[in-house]
Amino acid sequence: MKHKDIPARDRLIFAMDVPDCASARALADELGDSVTFYKIGLELMMSGEYFELLDWMLARDKKVFCDLKFFDIPATVGSAVRALKDRGAFFVTVHGNQSIMEAAAENKGDSLKVLGVTVLTSLDRGDLDDLGFACDLEDLVLSRARRALEAGCDGVISSGLEVPKLREHVDNKLLVISPGIRPVDNKPAGDQKRVVTVETAFSNGADYIVVGRPIRDAESPRAAAEAMQASIASQVGA
Repeated sequence: MKHKDIPARDRLIFAMDVPDCASARALADELGDSVTFYKIGLELMMSGEYFELLDWMLARDKKVFCDLKFFDIPATVGSAVRALKDRGAFFVTVHGNQSIMEAAAENKGDSLKVLGVTVLTSLDRGDLDDLGFACDLEDLVLSRARRALEAGCDGVISSGLEVPKLREHVDNKLLVISPGIRPVDNKPAGDQKRVVTVETAFSNGADYIVVGRPIRDAESPRAAAEAMQASIASQVGA
């Protein structure tokens, strides 16, 4: 997929971080056509109706990002991706080393796209020290992105802060999806530490952004989503 071929309204991925599928359906109905792309992750997976929700969204012509961060031995990750590839999901995340990402890429089929996680946006330099990573955070992101590309992944998850370096040093065909988005620079970030605004993410070269709480917790989630869509359209064109 060429970056210019991504529909502008698909570039906003809403993180459906709610405890159960009934809540997810209600919120999706409220958002209506203001959101075309949803991320459903581990919290909803544990609700017991994950694939029913996936099918429900697909039936409403929504794109779905299964944010499951597969991390296990390569054979297990490969089998998990192979089981998911025909379910209609657009993206899935893998969080592991070279052989894990290779196993995922080898089993993704023709329609599912595999995204390698670089460094979670909830982590900063102190967290990397705690995990035993002695390298510079930006260098780690670049290394992970290069390995994802070599492994056959379609894209990476990266903070918008590191996207300019990714575009400079890693092949431009790699999709970059940036979470940790806040509408304004001084908005409280919660557990996200490496955050950027919508405008900064796209001016830095991101292809998609993932937004959760700024939409979910807004007085009007639909209005918040539409405001972000307008901002995206001003950055990339309708």
